[in-house]
Amino acid sequence: MRGGEKVLEALCDIFPTADIYTHVYNPKNISEKIKSHKIQTTFINKLPFAKKLYPYYLLLMPYALKKLNLNDYNLIISSESGPAKGISPVKDVYHICYCHTPMRYIWDLYHDYYDKSNALVRFFMRTFVMRLRIWDVQTAGNVNVFIANSKFVARRIQQYYGRDSIVVFPPVSVEKFLNIPRVPENFYLFFGQLTKYKRLDLAIKACILINRRLIIVGSGTKIKENKNGLIKYKGNLSDDEIVMLLTRAKALLFPGIEDFGIIPVEAMAVGCPVIAYRKGGALETVLENVTGIFFDEQSPEALAKAIIELESKYSQFCDIVQYQKHVKQFSKECFDEKIKKIVKEKI
Repeated sequence: MRGGEKVLEALCDIFPTADIYTHVYNPKNISEKIKSHKIQTTFINKLPFAKKLYPYYLLLMPYALKKLNLNDYNLIISSESGPAKGISPVKDVYHICYCHTPMRYIWDLYHDYYDKSNALVRFFMRTFVMRLRIWDVQTAGNVNVFIANSKFVARRIQQYYGRDSIVVFPPVSVEKFLNIPRVPENFYLFFGQLTKYKRLDLAIKACILINRRLIIVGSGTKIKENKNGLIKYKGNLSDDEIVMLLTRAKALLFPGIEDFGIIPVEAMAVGCPVIAYRKGGALETVLENVTGIFFDEQSPEALAKAIIELESKYSQFCDIVQYQKHVKQFSKECFDEKIKKIVKEKI
């Protein structure tokens, strides 16, 4: 139940009788709200170890999408950061694509994914990346309306597909974070899946550089805790445990480039300031010098300098009213209203 699944859950609220199509379905990880819908999978769900190794079946996904029979519907909404928009066009069926991002692993982050892949995966990436890019651009024509989850993603949709899009921020359950007492302690927080582009390395090096405590929450390869006690790894936590950490952290460190970034919004909802790299979705979620500050270079020194700057004027980041006023634009209620308006206007 990450960001994409949270969007799907919100769409299920708006369209309570909708059917769901997906390549792979693991009911253990999915909310009851989603499971209450009729869920159908492509043949990829039956392939060996599909629930864990589905990224390796990427080359089969365009063919799997083509095999779907969607003739009985009036409206199709594809929610994707992968190939889901590539369904075959159906006559008189309106197709709205909620795009979290064009596929990063075949576009701007291709080299990052390539460098960390094994020899076999690299061979397939080299062989098929151009075909996937052509297919990705061509199938953009199957979409009647693109919705982008941020202005940053809207620019990428224009860059790669040559299409305009409507920006609708993804739904964040800010209500459950509001009005929780905040007592900041002397540590910083990093949250997220431990992948390269999130730049956890910068957070660790910056905190060691200036002798600050850092708590890391996330899934992925477990990191080693630092011997001097500055770095602490928590692994996966429950929602309640995450909320408690956000209420106690001095600030959230957000050193990567995200298309939107839900965790900074959740942090701000409890009054926790954000220190973010000045690029990507953070520019649309963090209110500079009110709910957080930015640093301009992805280096430990620049992040360390931003931490010291935040500490020097920390009192100006303690106005909880400003935080609550700011984050309400990212609420599920706002998301629902905008999606309903788009559907009503377009169909």
